[in-house]
Amino acid sequence: MDCYTANWNPLGDSAFYRKYELYSMDWDLKEELRDCLVAAAPYGGPIALLRNPWRKEKAASVRPVLDIYSASGMPLASLLWKSGPVVSLGWSAEEELLCVQEDGAVLVYGLHGDFRRHFSMGNEVLQNRVLDARIFHTEFGSGVAILTGAHRFTLSANVGDLKLRRMPEVPGLQSAPSCWTALCQDRVAHILLAVGPDLYLLDHAACSAVTPPGLAPGVSSFLQMAVSFTYRHLALFTDTGYIWMGTASLKEKLCEFNCNIRAPPKQMVWCSRPRSKERAVVVAWERRLMVVGDASESIQFVLDEDSYLVPELDGVRIFSRSTHEFLHEVPAASEEIFKIASMAPGALLLEAQKEYEKESQKADEYLREIQELGQLTQAVQQCIEAAGHEHQPDMQKSLLRAASFGKCFLDRFPPNSFVHMCQDLRVLNAVRDYHIGIPLTYSQYKQLTIQVLLDRLVLRRLYPLAIQICEYLRLPEVQGVSRILAHWACYKVQQKDVSDEDVARAINQKLGDTPGVSYSDIAARAYGCGRTELAIKLLEYEPRSGEQVPLLLKMKRSKLALSKAIESGDTDLVFTVLLHLKNELNRGDFFMTLRNQPMALSLYRQFCKHQELETLKDLYNQDDNHQELGSFHIRASYAAEERIEGRVAALQTAADAFYKAKNEFAAKATEDQMRLLRLQRRLEDELGGQFLDLSLHDTVTTLILGGHNKRAEQLARDFRVPDKRLWWLKLTALADLEDWEELEKFSKSKKSPIGYLPFVEICMKQHNKYEAKKYASRVGPEQKVKALLLVGDVAQAADVAIEHRNEAELSLVLSHCTGATDGATADKIQRARAQAQKK
Repeated sequence: MDCYTANWNPLGDSAFYRKYELYSMDWDLKEELRDCLVAAAPYGGPIALLRNPWRKEKAASVRPVLDIYSASGMPLASLLWKSGPVVSLGWSAEEELLCVQEDGAVLVYGLHGDFRRHFSMGNEVLQNRVLDARIFHTEFGSGVAILTGAHRFTLSANVGDLKLRRMPEVPGLQSAPSCWTALCQDRVAHILLAVGPDLYLLDHAACSAVTPPGLAPGVSSFLQMAVSFTYRHLALFTDTGYIWMGTASLKEKLCEFNCNIRAPPKQMVWCSRPRSKERAVVVAWERRLMVVGDASESIQFVLDEDSYLVPELDGVRIFSRSTHEFLHEVPAASEEIFKIASMAPGALLLEAQKEYEKESQKADEYLREIQELGQLTQAVQQCIEAAGHEHQPDMQKSLLRAASFGKCFLDRFPPNSFVHMCQDLRVLNAVRDYHIGIPLTYSQYKQLTIQVLLDRLVLRRLYPLAIQICEYLRLPEVQGVSRILAHWACYKVQQKDVSDEDVARAINQKLGDTPGVSYSDIAARAYGCGRTELAIKLLEYEPRSGEQVPLLLKMKRSKLALSKAIESGDTDLVFTVLLHLKNELNRGDFFMTLRNQPMALSLYRQFCKHQELETLKDLYNQDDNHQELGSFHIRASYAAEERIEGRVAALQTAADAFYKAKNEFAAKATEDQMRLLRLQRRLEDELGGQFLDLSLHDTVTTLILGGHNKRAEQLARDFRVPDKRLWWLKLTALADLEDWEELEKFSKSKKSPIGYLPFVEICMKQHNKYEAKKYASRVGPEQKVKALLLVGDVAQAADVAIEHRNEAELSLVLSHCTGATDGATADKIQRARAQAQKK
């Protein structure tokens, strides 16, 4: 126990800090870190080194090399820098390397040195050059802040959605500030800078002078400032050797420490643990490292080599040419268990488990002591929590064994915390491995989440490990294995030394029908890499045509896209391809393509009927489809033409087309329509009224209603209207006019070809029973009963039905017998039916 706490260093009476080695660095650096631009990503992220020859005029002609390493010093990428002078390096939240150049251009590289994109910080930065830059992180993303040669600040809070903001000018600023930093308050990015003894806070609207409360007197300059990992706290190093610590809003002072060193430090970063009341700052000089806080004493370490500090969520990473270490506050659970002479429940449980392994009776004594105090559940929880904060697997196992031992004596201890801690530690130990080089702590892991950790493993192309973790944690396929396999496939298509056929086959064998995997996304990546044929082969495995077609169009494979769209049966998809083809091909090639695809041609015709009539006519002409061409001209005569001459001309064209199509009926009907239009125009000119666009029947009816019976009869003869139809038209029109005298004359003009029952029906429809009776007597025997019933003469209808001895007529009359007045008639019919049955 004593040996375990040998590297614990007290800071005051309430906190201990320990520093332990993460890795012995694998890199073989020829330069000191001070001679390089250095950037390390948080959460155990990679390290970028760029030797800065621009600092030395003699070496300005030497091309620098940008190297990227894992946290254990394993090389990830190396590339010769061919762009302009670099002022600053930094990592984004997505582990992309941002290289800020003197001209204000920011070049973005991937973890393996692949160039992603670039953007500019604006013309003003380009003109005045960059003096200094900071890469910072907010809840919106990763930001860049620039100090220009004109001593003005420009920043963007999110490089993923670049919106440049030029900060207000600082009054009287004639030289670069002694120190400055970017911080985030109330979801807004600010700049805090020091000019001599004054501090200024810049936001998007104003420049405000601020004063730290309780600052020791005599300060003439601020030499260094540091913002905590969460942007809640601020530390200021003054030229008097004092370090002021307080809230980032500069409204509250936490403490102040005199380090008795006035030389400006190389770095100053915060070292605090989440939910801890202790606040400490780590300050580094050439060969000295100091941890200061609210205590009168400090913790000091001697640095054997030039080192670099990386602030983390729960501590500070410190790496040099030879080692990589982690400095942090000892967590409360670990302190309770391992503190010398501790009587905490977790400490007693750990001792009980060790004595149990020795088969000593002291195990029972320790266990009884914990149980008597009712602290066994607390002891188990302490051991589980402490195991999460341990870096060495042996100590993790020892604490988890103690927790498991204590659980055996509890009736209802929920197992979730123990099981999850075992799983989390196994994952953490896997990624902390020297060859992986991601030294995450438990707190960082929980903040980062498993999904982000998997993304980072995928980014490092550690696909087998990522899949093993997904399977071990039993993550859903869509969130785990499927997503990782999709990333693997996107990387596979970039291997240009393997043939398209082999790559496509390998990807399909590996992925198969795995849910959540989109072959179209993989094909898009292949196309982006210049492998069009591979992209087409991969699209063959994509079951969703809606995903295939857009990419085929993008690849200029429109005809293949049309075939795929037709196979899908999705008309909207076919229309999308057709419109794309129309814009891409000339008119002749477009029509030729449609001719080879009947379904597409049919759909395009439907589209043209509503949108492009002239194109539809061209299609019919090209195909010599005279039948449809005739129909087109008929529709056009009504839709487009207003003048009668134009309509007749369009109809004549339609008739000619029908003759060519050998459809004589349609041609004759069209010619008749032309004659009717001319006649209607003449009628309008001679008689007035509205005749144009009426049908033949309506024209005849209109003439009759207007009293032009002879003109109506002449029109009927000219167009060979059958007598029956003419009689019906005239009968209906005269009845509507209630011209009963003319109707009677008409009925007597000659024998009615439609009989006289329609006269009865029309009169009754007009509620004229008197006129109806006139015609009922003239109705033939076969319809006599029905006519008499229409005029309400049931008795006479019964007599006629009995005379005819027609069962159907008898039943019809009987159904009309209602009430007492028709009782006698009904009896007569029943007797007649009975006599008929006897015979």
